[in-house]
Amino acid sequence: MTTSFENRLLNHLKKKKVITEHDIARITQQQKLTDKKIAVLLTEEGLISEKDVAFLMADETGAPCLSLNLIKIDPDVIKLVPKRIVERYQLIPISKIGCILSVGMTDPFNVFAVDDLKEVTGCAVRPIAITFKDMQSAFDTYYSETAHLEEFFDVENVDPDSIEVASETEEAEHDVKPMADQAPVIRMVNLILQEAIKRRASDIHFEPYQNYFRIRYRIDGILREAFTPPKQMYSSILARIKIVSDIDITEKRLPQDGRFRAKFENRDIDFRVSVLPTYYGEKAVLRVLDKTALSVGLEQLGFLPDGVKAFQEIIKRPYGMILVTGPTGSGKSTTLYAILNQLNTKDRNIMTIEDPVEYQVQGITQTQVNPEIGLTFAAGLRSLLRQSPDIILVGEIRDTETADIAVKAALTGHLLFSTLHTNNASSTVSRLMDMGIEPFLIASSLIAMTAQRLLRKICSTCREPYKIPEEALHRLQIEPSHIKNVVPHHGRGCAACNQTGYKGRIATMEILVMDAELQQMVIDQRHSGEIETAARKKGMRTLFENAFETFRAGHTTLEEVLRVVSEE
Repeated sequence: MTTSFENRLLNHLKKKKVITEHDIARITQQQKLTDKKIAVLLTEEGLISEKDVAFLMADETGAPCLSLNLIKIDPDVIKLVPKRIVERYQLIPISKIGCILSVGMTDPFNVFAVDDLKEVTGCAVRPIAITFKDMQSAFDTYYSETAHLEEFFDVENVDPDSIEVASETEEAEHDVKPMADQAPVIRMVNLILQEAIKRRASDIHFEPYQNYFRIRYRIDGILREAFTPPKQMYSSILARIKIVSDIDITEKRLPQDGRFRAKFENRDIDFRVSVLPTYYGEKAVLRVLDKTALSVGLEQLGFLPDGVKAFQEIIKRPYGMILVTGPTGSGKSTTLYAILNQLNTKDRNIMTIEDPVEYQVQGITQTQVNPEIGLTFAAGLRSLLRQSPDIILVGEIRDTETADIAVKAALTGHLLFSTLHTNNASSTVSRLMDMGIEPFLIASSLIAMTAQRLLRKICSTCREPYKIPEEALHRLQIEPSHIKNVVPHHGRGCAACNQTGYKGRIATMEILVMDAELQQMVIDQRHSGEIETAARKKGMRTLFENAFETFRAGHTTLEEVLRVVSEE
C-alpha cells in the first residue's frame, strides 16, 4: 500500500510530465509484488534521482537535507546506534548535541525507526533526509569491519598461530618464510581465513575497484560484505594468497588456479584459489572446502527420510549410472562425496575424474582434468576404465564424447556417478538425447536421476512463530487449508545469524528411479513432462513438494521455498 508521501511523489512527477498514468499503475503493481518502496522503484528506473527524492522528503517532513560526504562523524556518535538498527532502518547517526541526536535517514517518515532510536539511545531524535547512496557509503566507512582495522593488527586479538596455512608443495613452504617479516599482512590474511571458517563461508571474494578493495563471504549461498581494507593493502594480500597457493606472483594478465591447506581448531580445511584479471586488478575467489562435510550421511545433509531410503537402495546396484543435477552451488559435489565416502571400503576400487579435485579423500584415486595437455573428461574416463574401477565419479558430463563413454561404462559393469546442469530430474533424459546419446542406451544405463537445491535453515537462536505474508501464499498458489495445522516460523535476526534469520542450509532433492515403464517411455522418446507425470504417479515427489515438506517440518520458511524452488 502506498503512503501519502508516495502518492504525493507520484502526483508531483505526473504534473512535471516525468511519468504517465500507465507508469504509475505499473510502478504501483511492482510495489505490491516486490514490497519495495515507490521511491526506490522510481530511482531504479531512472525516473527521479535519489537526491531529488531526499529533497522532496525534506520538504514534506520539514527536516533538513544533507550530503554525508561533506562531514566526518565522531566515532563516539557512531557507537550510540547498534549496527543492527542501522542496517534495519537504513540510517546513520550524524551528531549529538545535549540530548538531541541528529540522524540521517533514507526514510524520515519511519516512526518505528525513530521510536527504536529513542529507546536505544535515550535521546530525542532529529531526522535528516539523506540518499541511500550516501547512507551506504557512510555505513561502509563507519560500520564495516574495516572501521576497526587497527584491532586486526593487535597481536592480542589475532593470534597468527591459531590458523596454520601451508601450501601444497615443499617449495612453496620455503617461499612463505620471507613473508614472515610482513606480520601485518600475514595476520590480516589469517584473520580473513579464520572469519570465513567461523562464519561457515563457502567462498571468499577479494574484489579490487577503482578507489577501494572489498572482501565478501558467501554464507548460506548469499554474498555478504565482510571487510573493506585500504586499497594499498590489496597487492600485499593478493601476493600472500598467491604464494601459499603456489601461483606465479609475477603473472597478472592470465587467469590462474591454485590451492592451499589450513589447520584451524583441529580441522583440516582446503582452499581452492582462482585468480582472474579484471579492469582494476586481479580478483581472487577462494572456495572453502571443509572435509568434515564428507563424514556425514545423507540424513545429516537434510534429505527427508523417503529420499534417503530411495538413495540408499539405488547405490547398492552393482552397475549403472546415477546423475545428480542442479545449478552451481546446489550441493551436488557434497552429496556425491558423501555417497563415495559411504561406499569407500577396502574391497572397492573407487576412481574419479574431476575439474578440479575439490575434496581429497583417502582411499580414493582422484584425477584432475588438464585440457592443455589433452587430459579431458573423455580422455581421463577412457583411461580410468583400464584401471579396473568398481565405482567411478565423473565430475560433470559436458559433451557428447564424455556422455557416450559414461553410458558405455555404466553398461559394462561399473557404477558411475556424475552431474549435469538441468532444472529437474526428468529433463536429464532430454539433455542426454540433445548430446546425441541413443534413447535405448539411456534407458539401459540410467538407474536414477536426481535434482537438488539448498534451502537456508531458520536460525535456532532467534526462531519464532510468525504470520506468512499473503503475497507469498499467492505467488506459491497455496491454499490456506494446506498449512492449516502448520505453525510457521522464521528467524527474527540475531548476532548468531548475523541478523539474517537463517543459519546453515538444508538439502532438498527429487529422485526419479527408473523402472520398465519409464525405460520404455525413454525409448519411445516421450517428453520429459510425460516422464515426470508417470514418475509422480509412482510416488515421486517433486523438488517443490519436498521443499514444501521441509517448510512444514519447520526447518525453513515459505519465502525461502519461494526463492529457491517455486514452481512456474
